[in-house]
Amino acid sequence: MDFKDYFELTQLYADYAAAVDSGHWDLWPEFFTDECSYRLQPRENHERGFPLATLAFESKGMLKDRVYGIRETLFHDPYYQRHVVGTPIVRKVDPEGRIHSEANYAVFRTRLSKESTVFNVGRTIDEVVRTSQGLKFASRLVVYDSEMIPNSIIYPI
Repeated sequence: MDFKDYFELTQLYADYAAAVDSGHWDLWPEFFTDECSYRLQPRENHERGFPLATLAFESKGMLKDRVYGIRETLFHDPYYQRHVVGTPIVRKVDPEGRIHSEANYAVFRTRLSKESTVFNVGRTIDEVVRTSQGLKFASRLVVYDSEMIPNSIIYPI
């Protein structure tokens, strides 16, 4: 992987974090290919090979459905979130160009009129492909470290 491609990969990670932190939810699905996978899974399940995930979406259409749910059907106390994402580590690049990468993350949550708290911490295990619109996630597995999470995760990690 050359510097230009690596820079584009780091920009994908940064743009993704900025989009989900902005609250402009329609941006989120556009970081993925049409046939994609997005899973949010506890570390214990991941390490033990258990398939159970807190959230699991298997297409861009399912991501768009989640956006609709966030906007129209889910009732919750509003909050802001802020991602801090580590530099991606490229684990492998397949001969056809599929990038296998990982990055650590921390998400802070701020509820209105309250202090900020650590909301979720872990790593993403990603497969990224080049499309005519640039790099996109074909698969994103978000593995969070703590077995204890808030009673609901509304916004994408």
